[in-house]
Amino acid sequence: MLRRVLAVVGSVAGVALLSGCSAEDLPLAAVTVDAEGATRVLVRPCDDDPYEDPTLSGRPGSHEDEPSDDETDTTVWTADGEWSGDEEFPLFSPPDFWEAEARGEQRLVSGHTYRFVLYGQTDDYANGAVSFTTGDLGRLESGQVWADDRAMSAAEFEELAEGAC
Repeated sequence: MLRRVLAVVGSVAGVALLSGCSAEDLPLAAVTVDAEGATRVLVRPCDDDPYEDPTLSGRPGSHEDEPSDDETDTTVWTADGEWSGDEEFPLFSPPDFWEAEARGEQRLVSGHTYRFVLYGQTDDYANGAVSFTTGDLGRLESGQVWADDRAMSAAEFEELAEGAC
């Protein structure tokens, strides 16, 4: 209703107003460090909803820093396709069937922020995403994951992901 009122007010005032929606990032992905010290990604899409184009990117700076227009990602892999179902895999070794293409350093670099994202194909077009730094991973205790910008137990993440759907 409010959008309609704003559109009418905007058109009456001679100003065009545009509205739109963007996909919401949900806590459907997490990262953890296994017993051998390797970083792993956990993907928990909503039910059997498909997702596509899982991507990892890394760039200098912290979560709060906005990348500049000329800044390029230092670490990237991306897969082109559509899948469904839970996955767990090493950060720099996505599942073979994703046929991911990698470029840049495929290792964690201190002082960089990493973002793993998958694009949902639900009615809401909700994306799954997790952003983290090596400092975030260093704060994890055994059995914890990083999701939703904080450390939590693996069980808490499973509940959070399920509740987000």
